[in-house]
Amino acid sequence: MEVVIVILALLFVAFVSLGVYVSVKAVGAAKRGVDRTISNARRTVEDTTLRARSLGQIGVAGELAQLRVRLRTSMRATQEILQAGVAEDASLSESVALFQRLSVHGRELDEELRRVERDPDRARVAEHLQELRERTERITHSADSLRWAARDRARKFAEDDLSSLSAQIDVESGALRHWSAPTAEPQRQGEWPESVERPERSEQHVVWPEPGNGSGPTTGPEAEPRAADEGQGSGQGQGQTQAIEPPGIRQRIAYPWQKRTGQARPETTN
Repeated sequence: MEVVIVILALLFVAFVSLGVYVSVKAVGAAKRGVDRTISNARRTVEDTTLRARSLGQIGVAGELAQLRVRLRTSMRATQEILQAGVAEDASLSESVALFQRLSVHGRELDEELRRVERDPDRARVAEHLQELRERTERITHSADSLRWAARDRARKFAEDDLSSLSAQIDVESGALRHWSAPTAEPQRQGEWPESVERPERSEQHVVWPEPGNGSGPTTGPEAEPRAADEGQGSGQGQGQTQAIEPPGIRQRIAYPWQKRTGQARPETTN
Protein backbone atom coordinates (compact mmCIF):
# COMPACT_ATOMS: atom_id res chain seq x y z
CA MET A 1 0.00 0.00 0.00
CA GLU A 2 2.83 2.36 0.84
CA VAL A 3 4.49 1.59 -2.52
CA VAL A 4 1.33 2.61 -4.37
CA ILE A 5 1.14 5.88 -2.45
CA VAL A 6 4.80 6.65 -3.22
CA ILE A 7 4.26 5.94 -6.94
CA LEU A 8 1.17 8.16 -7.04
CA ALA A 9 3.06 10.94 -5.25
CA LEU A 10 5.95 10.71 -7.74
CA LEU A 11 3.54 10.83 -10.68
CA PHE A 12 1.83 13.89 -9.20
CA VAL A 13 5.15 15.66 -8.69
CA ALA A 14 6.22 14.77 -12.26
CA PHE A 15 2.99 16.13 -13.76
CA VAL A 16 3.24 19.32 -11.70
CA SER A 17 6.86 19.85 -12.74
CA LEU A 18 5.99 19.25 -16.40
CA GLY A 19 3.11 21.73 -16.18
CA VAL A 20 5.34 24.37 -14.59
CA TYR A 21 8.02 23.85 -17.27
CA VAL A 22 5.50 24.15 -20.12
CA SER A 23 3.99 27.25 -18.54
CA VAL A 24 7.39 28.93 -18.16
CA LYS A 25 8.26 28.11 -21.78
CA ALA A 26 4.93 29.46 -23.03
CA VAL A 27 5.30 32.66 -21.00
CA GLY A 28 8.86 33.14 -22.24
CA ALA A 29 7.82 32.62 -25.87
CA ALA A 30 4.94 35.04 -25.46
CA LYS A 31 7.21 37.62 -23.82
CA ARG A 32 9.78 37.29 -26.61
CA GLY A 33 7.02 37.67 -29.19
CA VAL A 34 5.71 40.80 -27.48
CA ASP A 35 9.21 42.25 -27.21
CA ARG A 36 9.87 41.51 -30.84
CA THR A 37 6.62 43.12 -31.86
CA ILE A 38 7.30 46.20 -29.78
CA SER A 39 10.84 46.43 -31.14
CA ASN A 40 9.64 46.19 -34.73
CA ALA A 41 6.92 48.75 -34.13
CA ARG A 42 9.39 51.12 -32.44
CA ARG A 43 11.89 50.70 -35.27
CA THR A 44 9.20 51.30 -37.88
CA VAL A 45 8.08 54.47 -36.13
CA GLU A 46 11.66 55.68 -35.76
CA ASP A 47 12.48 54.97 -39.42
CA THR A 48 9.37 56.80 -40.53
CA THR A 49 10.27 59.76 -38.32
CA LEU A 50 13.82 59.88 -39.64
CA ARG A 51 12.61 59.79 -43.25
CA ALA A 52 10.20 62.59 -42.50
CA ARG A 53 13.01 64.66 -40.91
CA SER A 54 15.39 64.02 -43.78
CA LEU A 55 12.80 65.27 -46.26
CA GLY A 56 11.14 68.02 -44.21
CA GLN A 57 14.06 69.62 -42.37
CA ILE A 58 16.99 71.53 -43.77
CA GLY A 59 20.39 72.33 -42.38
CA VAL A 60 22.28 70.27 -39.83
CA ALA A 61 19.21 68.45 -38.45
CA GLY A 62 18.10 67.33 -41.88
CA GLU A 63 21.58 66.11 -42.82
CA LEU A 64 21.95 64.15 -39.59
CA ALA A 65 18.62 62.45 -40.26
CA GLN A 66 19.76 61.55 -43.78
CA LEU A 67 22.96 60.00 -42.41
CA ARG A 68 21.00 57.87 -39.97
CA VAL A 69 18.53 56.72 -42.63
CA ARG A 70 21.38 55.81 -44.97
CA LEU A 71 23.26 53.93 -42.25
CA ARG A 72 20.21 51.96 -41.07
CA THR A 73 19.07 51.07 -44.58
CA SER A 74 22.49 49.77 -45.67
CA MET A 75 23.12 47.74 -42.50
CA ARG A 76 19.63 46.20 -42.48
CA ALA A 77 19.80 45.18 -46.17
CA THR A 78 23.24 43.59 -45.71
CA GLN A 79 22.10 41.68 -42.63
CA GLU A 80 19.09 40.24 -44.46
CA ILE A 81 21.18 39.13 -47.46
CA LEU A 82 23.85 37.44 -45.34
CA GLN A 83 21.38 35.67 -43.04
CA ALA A 84 19.44 34.34 -46.02
CA GLY A 85 22.58 33.21 -47.87
CA VAL A 86 24.45 31.53 -45.00
CA ALA A 87 21.72 28.88 -44.74
CA GLU A 88 22.55 27.69 -48.28
CA ASP A 89 26.24 28.63 -48.56
CA ALA A 90 28.40 27.83 -45.54
CA SER A 91 31.30 29.89 -46.94
CA LEU A 92 29.38 33.05 -46.00
CA SER A 93 29.90 32.35 -42.29
CA GLU A 94 33.13 34.38 -42.31
CA SER A 95 31.30 37.26 -44.00
CA VAL A 96 28.64 37.08 -41.29
CA ALA A 97 31.34 37.29 -38.61
CA LEU A 98 32.86 40.35 -40.30
CA PHE A 99 29.44 41.97 -40.56
CA GLN A 100 28.84 41.43 -36.85
CA ARG A 101 32.07 43.30 -36.10
CA LEU A 102 30.99 46.03 -38.50
CA SER A 103 27.58 46.20 -36.83
CA VAL A 104 29.25 47.19 -33.57
CA HIS A 105 30.72 50.27 -35.24
CA GLY A 106 27.40 50.95 -36.97
CA ARG A 107 25.44 50.93 -33.70
CA GLU A 108 28.01 53.21 -32.07
CA LEU A 109 27.72 55.65 -34.95
CA ASP A 110 23.92 55.55 -34.84
CA GLU A 111 23.92 56.29 -31.10
CA GLU A 112 26.34 59.15 -31.62
CA LEU A 113 24.20 60.61 -34.40
CA ARG A 114 21.18 60.38 -32.12
CA ARG A 115 22.96 62.27 -29.34
CA VAL A 116 24.17 64.91 -31.77
CA GLU A 117 20.60 65.48 -32.95
CA ARG A 118 19.63 66.44 -29.39
CA ASP A 119 22.61 68.74 -28.88
CA PRO A 120 21.42 72.35 -28.77
CA ASP A 121 24.82 73.75 -29.84
CA ARG A 122 24.39 73.66 -33.61
CA ALA A 123 27.69 75.39 -34.27
CA ARG A 124 29.67 72.68 -32.54
CA VAL A 125 27.61 70.00 -34.27
CA ALA A 126 28.40 71.57 -37.63
CA GLU A 127 32.12 71.33 -36.85
CA HIS A 128 31.92 67.56 -36.29
CA LEU A 129 29.50 66.96 -39.15
CA GLN A 130 32.27 66.26 -41.68
CA GLU A 131 33.79 63.61 -39.43
CA LEU A 132 30.41 61.95 -38.93
CA ARG A 133 29.79 62.02 -42.67
CA GLU A 134 33.14 60.25 -43.36
CA ARG A 135 32.49 57.55 -40.75
CA THR A 136 29.05 56.91 -42.18
CA GLU A 137 30.52 56.64 -45.67
CA ARG A 138 33.15 54.11 -44.58
CA ILE A 139 30.66 51.89 -42.71
CA THR A 140 28.05 51.95 -45.44
CA HIS A 141 30.70 51.27 -48.11
CA SER A 142 31.90 48.19 -46.21
CA ALA A 143 28.34 46.96 -45.71
CA ASP A 144 27.52 47.51 -49.38
CA SER A 145 30.65 45.59 -50.42
CA LEU A 146 29.63 42.56 -48.36
CA ARG A 147 26.07 42.72 -49.66
CA TRP A 148 26.96 42.98 -53.33
CA ALA A 149 29.63 40.29 -53.03
CA ALA A 150 27.08 37.91 -51.51
CA ARG A 151 24.58 38.75 -54.27
CA ASP A 152 27.18 38.19 -57.00
CA ARG A 153 28.16 34.86 -55.49
CA ALA A 154 24.55 33.68 -55.30
CA ARG A 155 23.89 34.84 -58.88
CA LYS A 156 27.03 33.07 -60.14
CA PHE A 157 25.98 29.80 -58.51
CA ALA A 158 22.50 30.19 -59.98
CA GLU A 159 23.94 30.75 -63.48
CA ASP A 160 26.21 27.69 -63.19
CA ASP A 161 23.33 25.56 -62.00
CA LEU A 162 21.15 26.83 -64.85
CA SER A 163 23.86 26.11 -67.44
CA SER A 164 24.32 22.56 -66.16
CA LEU A 165 20.57 22.03 -66.10
CA SER A 166 20.21 23.35 -69.66
CA ALA A 167 22.93 20.96 -70.90
CA GLN A 168 21.21 17.99 -69.25
CA ILE A 169 17.86 19.02 -70.74
CA ASP A 170 19.43 19.25 -74.24
CA VAL A 171 20.84 15.73 -73.89
CA GLU A 172 17.51 14.38 -72.68
CA SER A 173 15.64 16.15 -75.50
CA GLY A 174 17.96 14.56 -78.06
CA ALA A 175 17.37 11.15 -76.53
CA LEU A 176 13.62 11.66 -76.63
CA ARG A 177 13.75 12.65 -80.33
CA HIS A 178 15.70 9.50 -81.27
CA TRP A 179 12.50 7.85 -82.49
CA SER A 180 12.18 10.36 -85.34
CA ALA A 181 15.36 9.13 -87.11
CA PRO A 182 14.63 7.55 -90.56
CA THR A 183 14.54 3.78 -90.44
CA ALA A 184 14.69 1.28 -93.29
CA GLU A 185 11.34 -0.04 -94.47
CA PRO A 186 10.75 -3.63 -93.48
CA GLN A 187 11.30 -6.09 -96.32
CA ARG A 188 8.24 -7.83 -97.51
CA GLN A 189 8.04 -11.54 -97.19
CA GLY A 190 8.99 -13.29 -100.41
CA GLU A 191 10.89 -10.32 -101.96
CA TRP A 192 14.53 -10.55 -102.86
CA PRO A 193 16.79 -7.84 -101.42
CA GLU A 194 18.31 -5.43 -103.91
CA SER A 195 21.86 -6.46 -102.98
CA VAL A 196 21.23 -10.09 -103.91
CA GLU A 197 20.83 -11.13 -107.55
CA ARG A 198 17.75 -13.05 -108.35
CA PRO A 199 18.38 -16.60 -109.69
CA GLU A 200 17.45 -17.09 -113.33
CA ARG A 201 14.70 -19.54 -113.87
CA SER A 202 15.50 -22.27 -116.36
CA GLU A 203 12.72 -23.46 -118.50
CA GLN A 204 12.26 -27.17 -117.93
CA HIS A 205 9.81 -29.45 -119.62
CA VAL A 206 7.76 -31.57 -117.32
CA VAL A 207 6.71 -34.91 -118.73
CA TRP A 208 4.30 -37.02 -116.76
CA PRO A 209 5.02 -40.73 -117.06
CA GLU A 210 2.59 -43.02 -118.64
CA PRO A 211 0.59 -45.28 -116.40
CA GLY A 212 2.72 -48.02 -114.98
CA ASN A 213 6.08 -46.45 -115.99
CA GLY A 214 6.78 -44.33 -112.90
CA SER A 215 5.38 -42.57 -109.88
CA GLY A 216 6.20 -38.93 -110.69
CA PRO A 217 6.98 -36.42 -113.42
CA THR A 218 10.34 -36.27 -115.16
CA THR A 219 12.10 -32.95 -115.63
CA GLY A 220 15.31 -31.78 -117.16
CA PRO A 221 17.32 -33.30 -119.97
CA GLU A 222 16.04 -36.81 -119.32
CA ALA A 223 12.56 -35.70 -120.28
CA GLU A 224 13.64 -34.44 -123.73
CA PRO A 225 14.64 -37.85 -125.25
CA ARG A 226 11.52 -39.39 -123.88
CA ALA A 227 9.43 -36.67 -125.44
CA ALA A 228 11.31 -37.18 -128.72
CA ASP A 229 10.69 -40.94 -128.61
CA GLU A 230 7.06 -40.31 -127.97
CA GLY A 231 6.97 -37.94 -130.94
CA GLN A 232 8.55 -40.51 -133.20
CA GLY A 233 6.17 -43.16 -132.00
CA SER A 234 3.23 -40.92 -132.63
CA GLY A 235 4.56 -40.13 -136.13
CA GLN A 236 5.01 -43.78 -137.01
CA GLY A 237 1.60 -44.66 -135.68
CA GLN A 238 -0.24 -42.15 -137.83
CA GLY A 239 -2.70 -43.78 -140.10
CA GLN A 240 -2.99 -46.88 -137.96
CA THR A 241 -5.94 -47.58 -135.78
CA GLN A 242 -5.09 -47.06 -132.12
CA ALA A 243 -6.13 -49.81 -129.79
CA ILE A 244 -8.89 -48.87 -127.38
CA GLU A 245 -8.22 -49.90 -123.87
CA PRO A 246 -11.07 -51.59 -122.09
CA PRO A 247 -12.76 -49.47 -119.40
CA GLY A 248 -11.68 -51.79 -116.62
CA ILE A 249 -7.98 -51.07 -117.16
CA ARG A 250 -8.49 -47.24 -117.15
CA GLN A 251 -10.31 -47.41 -113.87
CA ARG A 252 -7.44 -49.33 -112.25
CA ILE A 253 -4.88 -46.65 -113.13
CA ALA A 254 -3.73 -44.63 -110.03
CA TYR A 255 -2.28 -41.19 -110.62
CA PRO A 256 -0.06 -39.51 -108.03
CA TRP A 257 -2.51 -36.62 -107.46
CA GLN A 258 -5.50 -38.81 -106.89
CA LYS A 259 -6.74 -39.73 -103.47
CA ARG A 260 -6.57 -43.40 -102.58
CA THR A 261 -9.91 -44.90 -101.85
CA GLY A 262 -10.78 -48.14 -100.25
CA GLN A 263 -11.66 -51.22 -102.23
CA ALA A 264 -15.22 -51.57 -103.33
CA ARG A 265 -17.27 -53.68 -101.09
CA PRO A 266 -18.79 -56.75 -102.72
CA GLU A 267 -22.46 -56.64 -103.16
CA THR A 268 -24.38 -58.92 -100.92
CA THR A 269 -26.93 -61.12 -102.41
CA ASN A 270 -29.92 -62.23 -100.59
